[in-house]
Amino acid sequence: MSQTIAAFHRCPRCGNENPAGSFACNFCGFRLKIERIEKIRYFKRHEEEWIKPYPWYLKILYLFINVPKAFWDINHKRSKSPGIYILLFSSLLYGVMGLAIFSHFNFPGNTLTKFVYNLSFFISWFVFGFTFQLIYWAVLIWLFTKGANYAVGFSQRLETRFGGLKDTQEKYSEAEISPFSIYKGGTMLQLEGSYKFQMMLCAFTPFLLINAIKSLIALVALPTINLPVFGPLDLIFGPWDPVAIDNILDIMFNSGVWAMFDVLDGLTIAIWVPILMTIAIRELSNSSTTRVLIPNIIIGVLVAILFYFLRSTILG
Repeated sequence: MSQTIAAFHRCPRCGNENPAGSFACNFCGFRLKIERIEKIRYFKRHEEEWIKPYPWYLKILYLFINVPKAFWDINHKRSKSPGIYILLFSSLLYGVMGLAIFSHFNFPGNTLTKFVYNLSFFISWFVFGFTFQLIYWAVLIWLFTKGANYAVGFSQRLETRFGGLKDTQEKYSEAEISPFSIYKGGTMLQLEGSYKFQMMLCAFTPFLLINAIKSLIALVALPTINLPVFGPLDLIFGPWDPVAIDNILDIMFNSGVWAMFDVLDGLTIAIWVPILMTIAIRELSNSSTTRVLIPNIIIGVLVAILFYFLRSTILG
């Protein structure tokens, strides 16, 4: 059941009213509450005067080394979120992973033929990676949003904070705003509301590292197979011996590398992504870290078990 956000309390510094359960003033950034979990540096809310967005590459760096600072900056100007870059780069790494896998198939041919095959394989894996990750991540964002709605009334908080009732909007626009606030310049950034999805995509930044590691593992650990190819198009159209095909598939896909891939993806979805998603949601909704973290971890663990840890690559 979602929380009802009805009560307000007044900021002791600027005097403006904030929704109950807010952890920082929406107008001046003054801290209203400090959670016990913030004693852990990884969850400590970032407090600084915000002036302008960091460059996209610096945002991605901070998403690895200082997550609260990264989402603090992104939430001020969500239209500058690097979410699409993260999706694109992760998809490019899918293409690199495809090349790493394809490099273990030896087939005769001239340099041009091999280049065409390599390029085709890279493009195919890139397109697959982009499509798969966009759909998969969108579904996960939807699930995490449902969990946050149950825990802290996430959607209702966003409406109250970034574009709810007309009188709320007028109250925010007329208030005296600090440069620290997400309402910098005295005008409520309602247009930024449409970039919530792009900001939440940033929670999948770990896959940049994970896909790079998987590409390296595929390059060095998969078995090498000699293919009986007789012409430039034989790789696609034959001639093939069905028994030989089965043998090739058995050698390649019975490798323990695939189980390693599933373990890496499963742990990322179960632990790393939910933590980043928690910090993204708490910055968006100005809500409790702990109350968002618990359902996010539960959702991440369930998805990891269902889609990775129950696969035949791990169970045999």
